[in-house]
Amino acid sequence: MSPAAGAQGPSDEVTGAFRASGGSGGSRPRANTAIGALQAALAAENSAVYGYGVAGAHLTRARRAAAVRDWVAHENARDTLTGMLTARGGQPVATAAAYQLPFPVHSARAAVSLAALLEDRLTAVYLGLVALDDPALRAFGAAAARTAALRAAMWRGSTLAFPGLEATAPQAPRAAAGRSAAGDATPAPSHTG
Repeated sequence: MSPAAGAQGPSDEVTGAFRASGGSGGSRPRANTAIGALQAALAAENSAVYGYGVAGAHLTRARRAAAVRDWVAHENARDTLTGMLTARGGQPVATAAAYQLPFPVHSARAAVSLAALLEDRLTAVYLGLVALDDPALRAFGAAAARTAALRAAMWRGSTLAFPGLEATAPQAPRAAAGRSAAGDATPAPSHTG
């Protein structure tokens, strides 16, 4: 695995710490929990690689360059997770031929919303690694969750109070004015005398 220039992802120090630790070194339930969390992260990274391929097709210039950079970073993260699973005796989940998108992506606006949602979901999944008792996996998960939250903020244009704790699928972006983010009609302000 060779890191791409400018790709954002968990640091090599964190990955090296995992290799040096030899895993949780504990009982079978711990290993199964760690493998399950790593499998979930790998599945999310596979989904992100696919999603960025779709999003990138609808973006141009700086946004397209950002999507390509993030796509490469997710490929690198996928490879790292595959290695971590293999080192622990796990069989990495296979990449699907296609993934169900949370909403149709036919415009740059929808592509940006998809990129932000992918990163939100990754943040949530990486929090599963942070919850483990293996210090190296916790550090890896924290670095990956932070990176995904920063990418989500870049795509969204704003931050969330608690990244990764609420990663629900938004409605498809709408061009109509008078709509809230959830797609409901924005209520008129009430005036009390």
